[in-house]
Amino acid sequence: MKKDKIQVVKETARISTVEHKNPSRRILVVDDDADTRQLSIDVLVSSEYEVDAAKDGAAGWEALRAKHYDLVITDNKMPKMTGVELIEKLRYTRVGLPVIMATSQLPTHIFDRKPWLMPDATLQRPFSNDDLLATVKRVLRSDASNVAHMGMLLPKYL
Repeated sequence: MKKDKIQVVKETARISTVEHKNPSRRILVVDDDADTRQLSIDVLVSSEYEVDAAKDGAAGWEALRAKHYDLVITDNKMPKMTGVELIEKLRYTRVGLPVIMATSQLPTHIFDRKPWLMPDATLQRPFSNDDLLATVKRVLRSDASNVAHMGMLLPKYL
């Protein structure tokens, strides 16, 4: 009798996992361009992610302080606070949150001088919806190794 109950529980768990494509994955999109921000939101929501948005780096930082997120997707050139400055705040507060920088011009000169600010992935604009989703899935899958990697980098540079 006990064996039958255990088997039913395992089958139920397997079914519920299949039913929820991206359970409890919350993403923050930070971009000052309203159209780009909305397009990213629409693509991510249609793939069943929970998505919040911020219109610039400062608003993004406030959102990060108020809620838990599994991923941040940020532009770089924005008013009030750039994407690099947002990443810098995350790193200095030792928040192990993966970041995707989606921008037309990557600030490689900054990443060369301060490698701990390098995002977990980059998307060069313009990018396709498929590129966005593939990058999000890849970064979220490797989240555990990203945190371990960041932990190795931070003490060395800070």
